[in-house]
Amino acid sequence: MTTPDPAHCAPPSHRLARVLLAVAVVALAGWISFDFLRAILWGAIIAMAIAPLYERLERRWPGGRRAALPGLVTLLVAVLVIAPLTLAAVEAAREVGQLVEWVTMARAHGIPVPPVVDSLPVGSAAITRWWTATLATPDVAAGTIDKANVVVMRHTRLFGADVVRRTVAFVFALLTLFFLLRDRVMLAAEARLAGERLFGVAGEQVAELILLSVRGTINGLVLVGLGEGMVMTVAYYLGGVPHALLFGILTGVAAAIPMGAAVLITLAAVVLAGTGSTIAAIIVGAGGLIFVLIVDHTLRPALIGSTTRLPFLLVLVGILGGVESLGLIGLFVGPAVMAVLVMLWRQFVGERAHEPG
Repeated sequence: MTTPDPAHCAPPSHRLARVLLAVAVVALAGWISFDFLRAILWGAIIAMAIAPLYERLERRWPGGRRAALPGLVTLLVAVLVIAPLTLAAVEAAREVGQLVEWVTMARAHGIPVPPVVDSLPVGSAAITRWWTATLATPDVAAGTIDKANVVVMRHTRLFGADVVRRTVAFVFALLTLFFLLRDRVMLAAEARLAGERLFGVAGEQVAELILLSVRGTINGLVLVGLGEGMVMTVAYYLGGVPHALLFGILTGVAAAIPMGAAVLITLAAVVLAGTGSTIAAIIVGAGGLIFVLIVDHTLRPALIGSTTRLPFLLVLVGILGGVESLGLIGLFVGPAVMAVLVMLWRQFVGERAHEPG
């Protein structure tokens, strides 16, 4: 004789109480872990992005799936993130000595107006007046530097606190990635079962669509970032930009953010103009901005939308709107939400199309 399931025999008031309790517990858990939700999402996004590669590694080394393989992959991800930042920090540290010399010289002798200012097509007179009033003589230069020191010290403290906060979030994201990789089979089975119980067949379709969207976004970001970084590295080198390799690496990394590469290209053009190569700076800046504008608004949305059959406009809205609303993580959440929206719309339209008129 089969024993009836108590969950189905309970009176409606008990079932309602269980639902309310579950909602309250989920809300409380979300509130407690709110500060770590972004880190958890980053870990989940990375896990979804590298899942195909990880499955191949797992088939090749099945004995290390409980600790060694997840730990090795997590360490590799950490190195891929930390290495460019370390390179940038080393290059910046090398420039500190020159900056100290520049400040010392400015206090002792002032900084004369650079000759390149006179060759500017517009604004040379205004820049000359400002430079004369703030840097041209030792007295005004010392006052300007003292004011700048106050601002720099204030922002340094804020920057230090922000670095600590982001470091903690990064470590937590790596921990999340490790456990998601280690227990991915069990978690995938439980998530699939929960989706079927809550939403039926549509739950698995939504999960699959989110996976495809995240992987498509990763492919778009990585391929576009690598392409823009390599092209602009060559352009920086040919144009004579100081530290062309560093600027190229930073441009490739910044390409993950909408208009991030444009900021680095503009900065590189300004640095190049400061060396006196005005024409080369204009060519590098204008050519680079046009190149990035075309790639970011045509090739990247095409790569992201191809995996989920998303219309071009919705991909663009998902990317830009996601970043505007959620920050960098919105790059992945935005297209995923748009993909689910389009799927639900197509299902609704398909169902209505088959209804008798």
